[in-house]
Amino acid sequence: MASTSANSAARAKKKRPRTYDSAKIRAAVLAQFGHVREAVEGLSEEQLARPAGLGGWSVRELAAHLSMSLGSLVRFLGEPAPARAEVSLTEWPFTTAPHAGQVAEDTRRLASGAPVGELFARVAADVAEVLPGADDERIVRTRVGPMRLADFLVTRTVELVVHGDDLARATGTEVRFDRQALAACTRLLADALAVKAPGASTEVRIPPFAVVQCIEGPRHTRGTPPNVVETDPLTWIRLATGRTQWADAIEDAQVRASGERADLVGVLPLMG
Repeated sequence: MASTSANSAARAKKKRPRTYDSAKIRAAVLAQFGHVREAVEGLSEEQLARPAGLGGWSVRELAAHLSMSLGSLVRFLGEPAPARAEVSLTEWPFTTAPHAGQVAEDTRRLASGAPVGELFARVAADVAEVLPGADDERIVRTRVGPMRLADFLVTRTVELVVHGDDLARATGTEVRFDRQALAACTRLLADALAVKAPGASTEVRIPPFAVVQCIEGPRHTRGTPPNVVETDPLTWIRLATGRTQWADAIEDAQVRASGERADLVGVLPLMG
């Protein structure tokens, strides 16, 4: 997943962050974890042994990683709280790439242990015990740096939605998407675009969840902006994480782009 420049990080700190309803995010994370768990428990051994099409992982390893995306929360809440947060929510999408190797190693080790169904059952039980009483303002020592618990939970919607989609495409199995989880994932990645390519010459619309302005150039003040990009949430998420290429999305009419500054190929993907 791509890293940001120091300038981008500075812009992220200056920009007023989007706010998320804590109760809805908590419910969305648990609901999406449940949808992924349901899909994983329905997989055959043959399906689990298939390539996941992601970093050389098998589907079994992808499933283990999905359990780890929420299981890590239990571990972090069990550790002493750092004094302060050092990673903001809008910075998070750009901080994960340096940790990809360790993530892969941890994923493979986890997948070689207990059956994936047991992993999900264990995580679900542990989260049900520790999450309800956890304070949103508590600082947790995440892999990328200390974060507010409330912010870290929003990042879990990205992990669960993105890799839930990976699971569906690798196995042909339907993975349901919780509406609030899909919305939070879409909005966080849209805000990351505005951080990476700041400006107001281009409007990116991802109905019904997000609209952001980006790309340096003339600012429009009224009416329809001269540069518009519009797509659906799942296509946007795949573009932002490198699962779909910009040219392919344009050719397949998954993206509608008009205007000379409506080409996002130079700024995508945001994570990979």
